[in-house]
Amino acid sequence: MILLTGATGYVGGRLLPRLVEQGYRVRCLTRRPEAMAEQEASGVEIAAGDVLDRESLDEPMRGVDTAIYLVHSMGASGDFEAEDRQAAEIFAAAATAAGVRRIVYLGGLGEETPDLSKHLRSRQEVGRILCRSSAEVIELRASIVIGSGSLSYELVRALVERLPIMICPKWVRARAQPIAIEDLLEYLLAAISVETDGSRVFEIGGPQQVSYGDIMREYARQRGLRRWMIPVPVLTPYLSSLWLGLVTPIYARVGKKLVSSLRNPTVVTDDSAGQAFDIEPRDLPAAISRALANEDRKFALTRWSDALGSSGEPQEWGGAVFGSRIVDSRTATVEVSAAQAFAPIQRIGGQQGWYYGSWLWRVRGFLDLLVGGIGVRRGRRHPVDIRVGDALDFWRVERFEQDRLLRLKAEMKVPGRAWLEFDVDTQPENGGSIIRQTAVFDPHGFLGLAYWYVLYPLHNLVFAGMLRNIARAAERDSSASAK
Repeated sequence: MILLTGATGYVGGRLLPRLVEQGYRVRCLTRRPEAMAEQEASGVEIAAGDVLDRESLDEPMRGVDTAIYLVHSMGASGDFEAEDRQAAEIFAAAATAAGVRRIVYLGGLGEETPDLSKHLRSRQEVGRILCRSSAEVIELRASIVIGSGSLSYELVRALVERLPIMICPKWVRARAQPIAIEDLLEYLLAAISVETDGSRVFEIGGPQQVSYGDIMREYARQRGLRRWMIPVPVLTPYLSSLWLGLVTPIYARVGKKLVSSLRNPTVVTDDSAGQAFDIEPRDLPAAISRALANEDRKFALTRWSDALGSSGEPQEWGGAVFGSRIVDSRTATVEVSAAQAFAPIQRIGGQQGWYYGSWLWRVRGFLDLLVGGIGVRRGRRHPVDIRVGDALDFWRVERFEQDRLLRLKAEMKVPGRAWLEFDVDTQPENGGSIIRQTAVFDPHGFLGLAYWYVLYPLHNLVFAGMLRNIARAAERDSSASAK
């Protein structure tokens, strides 16, 4: 039995399915069991508990062989060091009482000196506290994790995507040894059964020691972006955190703690992990390439209709940012079947047109021709029939599911990548349907961002009118067929 803490976090959420795939019995400790209810379908046990509440851990710990500790309080508004310390002490005591054999803990690299940041100092202190339990503790100390969704990687990506010129404080030159999320997960899995003589600390990382500036330059190279990096002698963690809060999705509170850690070198100084584990971590270019590919794969599988608001109603986004992409998603409810709601969507483009502002679409096509694009002269292969790969004016059909989904990828000249998606869901309670229209733009650097925001008022007008008229066409067709 594996007890997994932090299963709703970045690393824990990636680790959970890997544990299940490898045949482990997994029990997840969470303060909000309802948030993980769907995991029970895959055989995962969900246990309510809080690492700050000693009594709540007795039952979840029962029968556990190995506990994986992925808890930290960097996002806390109070004293995160004291909170991390208290949680580790409680968890260590509960593990001893339950007779847990091993604790696997993910900590942070950094030389133990007076200059070590509070965040890294706390991570290492937690490891020492866990060792006070009767369990054997395997502590893995890692540097930056490269993977879409990780805090450090998202910071780097947001800076590179949004700033053509970057003012670089000293921490951008600090050395690190980044590791791909896939390799980190391999180490965590292997740590469950690795043979050791008592508790051990293993330093893990990729094969290269690089600076944050190197990571930014490699990301920019793979994204085809030109970036100028101007070094400055000093920029305090407080000012850096405010700067990050303005240009990245990271909260200033977390950014301040993170930046204070970035100034410390986080490199592997003990290669004993190379002897204990049969793992060869990938290099930085491969890690970033993998992160970008995974992001594209996840996006390709996304159906925006799956997202619900807290009320249970479909969620809408007006220019929200998801990773590096800007998403404009809106819905219309119609009292017709899914097939009837999808019929106007299936006819879109060509002679039918785009349901709103046809002259604006023609102007956009003409401008595309002027800059060497394809314009709208291609039309469509058939007035109704659609197949994946079809040309549709200056779009290409990327996904198609009859009466359910149509995703188009733009082939016009734009500073980035663009998609337009329509999907239809049935409302079982009244027999009607929800039409969702989603425009997605992956901007290419600052020019791409400027393109989106300058044209957003016009896009908003066109997208709103298009969805409104598609809904009207569906209801009109339904009424005509009823007669």
